[in-house]
Amino acid sequence: MINKNELKYIQSFAHKKHWAEESVFIIEGPKMMEELMASDWVIRQAYATKDWIQNQPFKPHYVTEVADFELDKISQLQKGNQVLALVEKKQVNEPLPLKGRMTLLLDGIQDPGNLGTIIRTADWFGLDQIVVSADTASCFNPKVVQSTMGSILRVQVVVADLPELIQSVRIPIYGAVLEGKSIQTIDLAKEGVLVIGNESRGIRQPLLSLITDPITIPRYGTAESLNAAVATGIILAKWQH
Repeated sequence: MINKNELKYIQSFAHKKHWAEESVFIIEGPKMMEELMASDWVIRQAYATKDWIQNQPFKPHYVTEVADFELDKISQLQKGNQVLALVEKKQVNEPLPLKGRMTLLLDGIQDPGNLGTIIRTADWFGLDQIVVSADTASCFNPKVVQSTMGSILRVQVVVADLPELIQSVRIPIYGAVLEGKSIQTIDLAKEGVLVIGNESRGIRQPLLSLITDPITIPRYGTAESLNAAVATGIILAKWQH
């Protein structure tokens, strides 16, 4: 049974002010919960139906049993999906290591679905960190979390001043632009930074001027541009080729 205060608190996560400021975020569904329980993330509290609890080898101490209609009331989905958990956000304080790996930089990605798909795509291709501008959608937006399908638990997403972060690094800085070298004609280094710009404006100055290797995906049809998440996937597939 969930009390009124808990109900009101979890429902508040439907509003940005709450999920942006709180020290926890929401994860929903059996698959996401399974990955969460196998990770090192701290679960503050969880709410689950009797069916979900009975399918577990033991009942975790942080789980409260709720009825289906109660789960529906607190779910960010159209209909609750067996289990919902409040997970403690991780604090990242140390400087990000850019050498010896590929890091994604996202400049003003606004759409939560795009960001979630990019995080999931990065995880698929073996990237474990993404750096985003302050005006990029929050990775803790419930829509972003759900669209990552669990990848949010494995890919570290950090907010930073992007130009300041890369202005003195000595590794390739790739930028996805309309006018650049075709990714079909070059080999992407295993170590570097890949900058993906805003869905409509692209990569902004002064970040644009710091790109050492402008790259583009060849166009064969008449579409004006590619979805940011799709472009990221195509470039990372080439990078791992």
